[in-house]
Amino acid sequence: MKRLFSCLTVFLLAAFCGIAALGAEEEKAPSRGVTINVYNWGEYIANGTDESMDVNAEFTRRTGIQVNYTTFDSNESLYSKLAGGGADYDIIIPSDYMISKLIDQGMLAELDFSNIPNFQYIDEEFRNPDYDPENKFSVPYTWGVVGLFYNTDYIEEEITSWSALWDDRYAGKMLMFDNPRDSFAIAQFRLGQSLNTTDPEDWKAAAELLKQQKPLVQAYVMDQIFDKMESGEAWLGPYYSGDAAILVENNDNIKFVVPEEGTNYFVDGICIPATSNRKEEAEEYIDFLCDPEIAGANMDYIGYSTPETAAKEYMDEEMVNSPIHYPDVETLARTQVFINLPDDTSKLVDKLWAEVKMGGPGESAVLVAIILGFLAVYVAIVIYKRRKFKREMS
Repeated sequence: MKRLFSCLTVFLLAAFCGIAALGAEEEKAPSRGVTINVYNWGEYIANGTDESMDVNAEFTRRTGIQVNYTTFDSNESLYSKLAGGGADYDIIIPSDYMISKLIDQGMLAELDFSNIPNFQYIDEEFRNPDYDPENKFSVPYTWGVVGLFYNTDYIEEEITSWSALWDDRYAGKMLMFDNPRDSFAIAQFRLGQSLNTTDPEDWKAAAELLKQQKPLVQAYVMDQIFDKMESGEAWLGPYYSGDAAILVENNDNIKFVVPEEGTNYFVDGICIPATSNRKEEAEEYIDFLCDPEIAGANMDYIGYSTPETAAKEYMDEEMVNSPIHYPDVETLARTQVFINLPDDTSKLVDKLWAEVKMGGPGESAVLVAIILGFLAVYVAIVIYKRRKFKREMS
């Protein structure tokens, strides 16, 4: 009797699962023949690996809108793509100061919030931010702070200061951001400056400090920090707190600290470029990302902090209570937020950053001299060959 009952139970379960599967299939939205182009940071959306939700696939299943998804590694490379023209993006996710810059240059579309009802779940503290005062052009995606990762297998003492990135004991084993704002910020905190200073002498002083550091740096990186830190090729480097989910939780030997001098507090937002021809579909995508259940599953995977309290109900409790992902008031009190810099300051920063990467104006001059020397030799050889050819022909 028990066996008969078991068989009957299995049969009923199988039948129920089959019906449920058919129902799920019916729930799949028909294709709308539209594809939106999404341009985001690397490692910045749940993609179905490690038992996570595949966010883009779920969006397509629910709406019938296809997603073409590509990535960038810095705000500056994103800006270059947009400013260069020819880029066909419907969704981009820049950081706070870059959002401000794109707004100033008329490169973002105003959002129709009637198409984004889930904006209601965004916490008040993240609305009408300084970089988008009227909340016309962006919706917060994540937030976090910058800190310092270090490998305790090679560094025995506790790291508490940004000065560790100038310690010659770690020469050739340290990494640095491969973008100017984040790199300069670290030097500025050491010097006690504002991250948004417009005083040229402040920026020059920070550049000098970065030039002093350059001989110690193994590489200027962005997402490459994962492989280099996990393999032990590098021992310490700065990066964003959300990546602690990958570096710290998967490696007991890697620690994360917010240095005592302070750090950058950032918000990344979802925006639509002014050139988008699929604005309504893009707004559907933004609304989907703001759904608390989707946001919770997404944040659980990428490890960054959510601007939605409602999303925390769907997140891992350990992450919600983590001081790395949600720093205490004392830590946040030591943070500064980037704002868009005036054009003349931005140009100075770009010039100084080029000098840092090249090794300073002295080394740049030597390189130019060497190139000119090679050109002079080349021209001389060409002239000599032409004269020789004329003599032989005459």
